[in-house]
Amino acid sequence: MAIVVRIDVELAKRKMSVGEFAEKVGLTPANVAVLKNGRAKAVRFSTLEAMCRVLECQPGDLLEFVEDEEAS
Repeated sequence: MAIVVRIDVELAKRKMSVGEFAEKVGLTPANVAVLKNGRAKAVRFSTLEAMCRVLECQPGDLLEFVEDEEAS
């Protein structure tokens, strides 16, 4: 996977639980887990915006591009 989701890092920095984050963003905890574990195939911009608003961060703090070893 070339895109790595760093929600767990941002949650840890803020000492925020997944449940609290999910409630503030308007997602279910299960959907947050899908995002955190890298199993999501897509993220709506409105969801990304809500996550950034709640965590007071930039999209680049939540998503990171990592080169696949196969592509190297």
